Amino acid sequence: MLDMFKGHRGKALETLKKFKSRVWSDAIVKTTRGEFKGIILPRSENDDDRHIVLKLITGYNIGISVETITDIEEIGYKEANYKIPEKEFPFTEGQANIKLFGTGGTIASRLDYRTGAVIPAFSPGELYGAVPELADICNLKTEKIFAVFSENMGSEQYMKLAKAIGKEIKRGIDGIVIGHGTDTMHHTAAALSFMIQNPPVPIVMVGSQRSSDRPSSDAALNLMYATKAASESDIAEVMVCMFGSTSDDYGLLHRGTRIRKMHSSYRSTFRTIGDIPLAMITRDKITTIQKKYHKRKKTTKEMKIIPAWEEKTTLLYYYPDMMPDMIDSMINNGYKGCIIAGTGLGHVNKPLYPALERAVKAGMHIYMTVQTLWGYTHMSVYETGRDLMSIGVIPAENMLPEVAYVKLAWALGQSNDREEVKKIMLTPVCGEITEREPYNGYLIFQGGIPEVEDFIKKVHK
Repeated sequence: MLDMFKGHRGKALETLKKFKSRVWSDAIVKTTRGEFKGIILPRSENDDDRHIVLKLITGYNIGISVETITDIEEIGYKEANYKIPEKEFPFTEGQANIKLFGTGGTIASRLDYRTGAVIPAFSPGELYGAVPELADICNLKTEKIFAVFSENMGSEQYMKLAKAIGKEIKRGIDGIVIGHGTDTMHHTAAALSFMIQNPPVPIVMVGSQRSSDRPSSDAALNLMYATKAASESDIAEVMVCMFGSTSDDYGLLHRGTRIRKMHSSYRSTFRTIGDIPLAMITRDKITTIQKKYHKRKKTTKEMKIIPAWEEKTTLLYYYPDMMPDMIDSMINNGYKGCIIAGTGLGHVNKPLYPALERAVKAGMHIYMTVQTLWGYTHMSVYETGRDLMSIGVIPAENMLPEVAYVKLAWALGQSNDREEVKKIMLTPVCGEITEREPYNGYLIFQGGIPEVEDFIKKVHK
């Protein structure tokens, strides 16, 4: 009897009993605000008892206040099973052999009706059950290496993942796919780019902005694009594969050191900053955009794995009126390195100068990036920048702040010698520093301007 009203209590439970309706039943819910048709879902244990949750035919969930319900008509019943069963992936002779590492995140997740939250609960082997088209692209082996949201990914996971990828490549795998949450995917992509140098095969990170139970989920297409890139692409770098537009037209392959998540919910959230993407990908083909990239090597499995990290490294986002005690606290807590995201060409206020000088004298390695994201750190243009350089703050060229932070932690994990760290930091490894930014590497369309609106009308249907 309790299962019939699973998760409901109080007024919500009374309402279901009153109209003899069960959880998981197809129902027409009549309210003072109109009729709604859908599946009655279990309530989250953390939510109130004054709403009934209905999954509409569109796949979206709505909460209906019990105070507005005038009738519930049950028109069908089938208890839903939201767990996707694992299936053994079929082997096809002649197809590329790909290894998928699962770390968690939305691409391998489901809705937990106990809490109402999206949880990383699907193992990678279940992905075939959800996306059978993957079998037409490659032979896929899976390993659930972590099961965490991306905010819980860190140096321990980066190093373990780099070593695991190295072992798979040594065994002869044709490509690597990594399922990862999108929130910190660009951090992990940068870390792997530095830790795995000159890989002979593609290493493709993939995620989704919307979970698999939503009709607008990008999980399946992103997975298909990523496995195709790992199987067929000639680009042997750490890349991120995500939607290239807000519709289902194509995906983009972004270099792991030049990307950033730029929107909290758009499916096309990842953008290449200060450069152009590596390639465009559809179900049918891969079209390279960049001319220079590390190419797949068919005759060797050699690469360099450097899983190093210094945890006492930080990223400081400067703001006006920042106080010197921010810097002093890092000194007092033994921080070894700091990346500053400065204003303009790489500036901070003068009250910070004495504290920065103390930090440098204490042995801290301090590098300057810019908050603008696009463009280079040019500290020799103005007096303020020159003063900072004389203190010992080093401009980090056009590295993105998060990438510079990852690289400094990686560099300090190898050495604490000032000149050696500087050499590592300012020597390009995988596109994190470029000689110049291409003319089309900085495009921000401002809506409302006539020429932009004319352009949008041509491409936005």
